[in-house]
Amino acid sequence: MKTVAVINGPNLDRLGRREPEIYGSFSLDDLKSRLKSEATGLGVSLQFYQSNHEGALVDLFGQLADGGIDGVILNGAAYTHTSVALRDAVSASGLRVIEVHISNIYGREAFRKHSYTAPVCEGVITGLGLNGYSCALQHLAQ
Repeated sequence: MKTVAVINGPNLDRLGRREPEIYGSFSLDDLKSRLKSEATGLGVSLQFYQSNHEGALVDLFGQLADGGIDGVILNGAAYTHTSVALRDAVSASGLRVIEVHISNIYGREAFRKHSYTAPVCEGVITGLGLNGYSCALQHLAQ
């Protein structure tokens, strides 16, 4: 059975309460429930992580690389646009990583249009809401 880690960065623990006009009304628990159900149908085991701390996310990539994870769905949130450290952790991990964003980062503020992590990810999905996570999961399950 494949194992996929779902990593959510800063402020995503506030989903459903944080700017619902941009991110929707669903919570992080809603996302977990949906993905767990989808993963069961795909024969995939999921591990979920969320942190507001850059160093914790960097450390996590090292742990996952050593832990037999088959792939990662990463929503680095603001760290996508600011963190060379997260980019280097993704690259050094050697893991298959799909970057996901709930909103369309290219239709938002100028600073969100650049991703440090995208060049070291297998793919990027942006603007599809929760469906982006589902697409990433289906891809990594193959």
